[in-house]
Amino acid sequence: MKAKPKIRNQENLFKSRLDQILNNKHPLFVLANQIDWNFFEKEFGDYYCEDNGRPALPIRLMVGIHYLKSAYDASDESVVYSFLENPYWQYFLGYEFFQHSFPFDPATLVRWRQRIGSEAMEMLLHELLETAQRMKFLKPSDMHRVTVDTTVQEKAVTFPTDGKLYNKGRELLVEKAQEEGINLRQTYSRLGPRASIMQGRYGRARQYKRAQKQQKNLKNYFGRVLRDVERKLTPEQYPEWEDLLIRCHRVYNQKRSDSNKLYSFHASEVECISKGKVHKKYEFGCKVSVVTTTRDNWVLGIQAMHGNPYDGHTLASAITQAEIMADGVIDTVFVDRGYRGHDYEGEAEVHLAGKKRISRSLKRWLNRRNAIEPVIGHLKTDNGLDRNYLNPANGGGRGEEGDRINAILAGCGFNFRKVLRAILFVPDFIQVKIAQMWQVTRNIDSWNRTVQMQAA
Repeated sequence: MKAKPKIRNQENLFKSRLDQILNNKHPLFVLANQIDWNFFEKEFGDYYCEDNGRPALPIRLMVGIHYLKSAYDASDESVVYSFLENPYWQYFLGYEFFQHSFPFDPATLVRWRQRIGSEAMEMLLHELLETAQRMKFLKPSDMHRVTVDTTVQEKAVTFPTDGKLYNKGRELLVEKAQEEGINLRQTYSRLGPRASIMQGRYGRARQYKRAQKQQKNLKNYFGRVLRDVERKLTPEQYPEWEDLLIRCHRVYNQKRSDSNKLYSFHASEVECISKGKVHKKYEFGCKVSVVTTTRDNWVLGIQAMHGNPYDGHTLASAITQAEIMADGVIDTVFVDRGYRGHDYEGEAEVHLAGKKRISRSLKRWLNRRNAIEPVIGHLKTDNGLDRNYLNPANGGGRGEEGDRINAILAGCGFNFRKVLRAILFVPDFIQVKIAQMWQVTRNIDSWNRTVQMQAA
């Protein structure tokens, strides 16, 4: 399923090439010629089969479309639609002539993420950092000092309440029973929604005893349908129902003071995390560790961590990932007071905010640690880290895999936009050198095409 070489039709001789009509100083045009696309061919080649199935889409196309998706916080559908309207996007994705049709179905992005996985997706972040170093935007010495912090990546779920979960569980059981042809004694399809509405109204009016009574009714309806389904299931049908029944029993039996509660039926990996925010006391998702360079705020590492670990216990894996991504050794790490009692035992020196009796230089670097907060804000606002829509059916084989992929793509999008801004504001004399290098490359490509046509 590796990409096959393009067949150059004779009619293309009368078309204008994109590199002839576009501005060669445009950031996307420049960056398209700076990224080492052959690196992805080597890294992702093992995920493709050469002699089975239809020919796969070019790896550059799939990698580039994910860069654009994360940089502009676009959905799978919108990023494909924008492809038809933007010639710079088409040139960045490797097309030589303007395209008038969709290159693929948006569902192809889902299947590609499932194939690659989160570990290989880190190569997208690695190559962006390498490109920034080749273009002299990121100095190797700047990667020796890093800042580490954590945030919460929320999941696309509603705010969970017991009444909502009881009613949702009942609806899922009734729907599946109707699909399987199981005749239930009573479905409560009229009383269930009515009780759910009244519970919300009583709660809003602060009539808590009445609201609690409606919640009790919802639990009774849920329990009756659950027991009725279990009585009528045959041994052959039970394996198909096992996962849903386990989740229903988990919701039905959990109490307010329990830990590791189930907060969503379609995303069982969701955790309740409290970061001490005044405006948002609880967030439902997973914790994400972010590593940035202290001087210029490049994202060196980002990973989603499940299980709601203590911040100090995430430091070792965060630094390890950043060292792998940057191909270097980190000397100094700056963290906030939430990392007190960390278990990191590496060679890097860890400095906690609020230290007393330190040198002026170290104090300035510690004050610089606060710059990671707006970086996290931009990751959420501009690059899709605020809410993860990659559910188990849309981002990977499991919900946790979708969380990890979305976090990595958010870091790629942040660095991608940072490179584009650096190219946009680069001095003119440097742009002239880049244009000259591109002209030499284009002459070589033109000569190669002439040779191929003569040989054909």
